[in-house]
Amino acid sequence: MILAAERVPAWSLAVLSIVAVQLAAAFSTALFASVGPAGTVWLRLTAGALIFLALHRPRLRGRTRAELVAAVALGATTGIMTVLFLSSVARLPLGTAVAIEFLGPLTVAVIGTRSLVRLAWPVLALVGVLLLTEPWSGTVDRLGILYAGGAAVLWGSYILLTQRVGDRFAGIEGLSITIPIAAAVSAVVGVPQAAGHITLEIVAASIGLALLQPVIVFASELLALRRLTTSAFGTLMALEPGVGTAIGIAILAQLPTVQQIVGTALVVLAGIGSARGGQRVVPETSAALPAD
Repeated sequence: MILAAERVPAWSLAVLSIVAVQLAAAFSTALFASVGPAGTVWLRLTAGALIFLALHRPRLRGRTRAELVAAVALGATTGIMTVLFLSSVARLPLGTAVAIEFLGPLTVAVIGTRSLVRLAWPVLALVGVLLLTEPWSGTVDRLGILYAGGAAVLWGSYILLTQRVGDRFAGIEGLSITIPIAAAVSAVVGVPQAAGHITLEIVAASIGLALLQPVIVFASELLALRRLTTSAFGTLMALEPGVGTAIGIAILAQLPTVQQIVGTALVVLAGIGSARGGQRVVPETSAALPAD
């Protein structure tokens, strides 16, 4: 399965993850009233962890401390990031939450640059986010923006950590370690929200959502980041605010204003312009990937 995925163009895996993560976020809102955003994350990640462990049992013996630390850090980052993102989606339109969160990978795309032109792209994205959130109107959900901003910081870290784990763990072995850790971390706030409200229908829905995220999303991103630079990946992620807005319209009936459409367009433009990247040279440590 993994060998077949390695033959798929890396950019298409990134696009697949974009669509899957936005669909998962939109469909997850149906569970918020019952188990809350954090409870939804915990149930999704727990189901995803069981799926990954069924597909591949990780081998920890012989791993270096640096490898295990990277895997644990990625798992913790994934759990907290997902809780923060769905908490923001509960308070903000999906497209707006995604646009704010996208500031994370946008920063990754321009980090270390000495070009004044490339440094202007984050400023353009910030203008777009201001148009989306309208802080001057007095009706802005500050907590929702804070959640999305926290998710942005962690998304940037997630990209760097995913590439590191993908380089050191073959196939989906890294995910069979990181997703159970993410589920355990999300349980801290997820279990109290979901306790007493879990039904068979909610469990079944959580399993279905888990197939979208974490299974499809994180597997696609891990495989894509093995062959793309972080700049190239961050540029592809520029599509995410636009996709989030479109799915918000189609599934959640969240119709944006003209100002919000302009704001989303500015964020997408900033992401596309922030970095150009190409094919990444795959490290020797991840060159031989077993078929799972």
